[in-house]
Amino acid sequence: MVWKQGGLVAEVRSDPAKRVALLHLDSTQPVVLEGTAAVIWDLIDGQRTEQSILAELEAGFEDPSGEMQAQVESFLASLQAQRLIEAAHNTSL
Repeated sequence: MVWKQGGLVAEVRSDPAKRVALLHLDSTQPVVLEGTAAVIWDLIDGQRTEQSILAELEAGFEDPSGEMQAQVESFLASLQAQRLIEAAHNTSL
């Protein structure tokens, strides 16, 4: 699956961009992402697949538990449930 950031999402970054605050415009509660969560948010660009996001994370972070894939999938599902990301429609396929 290829994900893109939602079109109705407002974003505020700290300086340097270690934290990202997100708000879906139909929501009343912001979501604040830090650390790896903020890195994943930056990788969601409408071009990368879930697997390529996971590969980039695995290259940059240790995964001694072996649960990174399940954690990334769960995190993406959470972002989708909050309408912060949506499926990208790739017309080049």
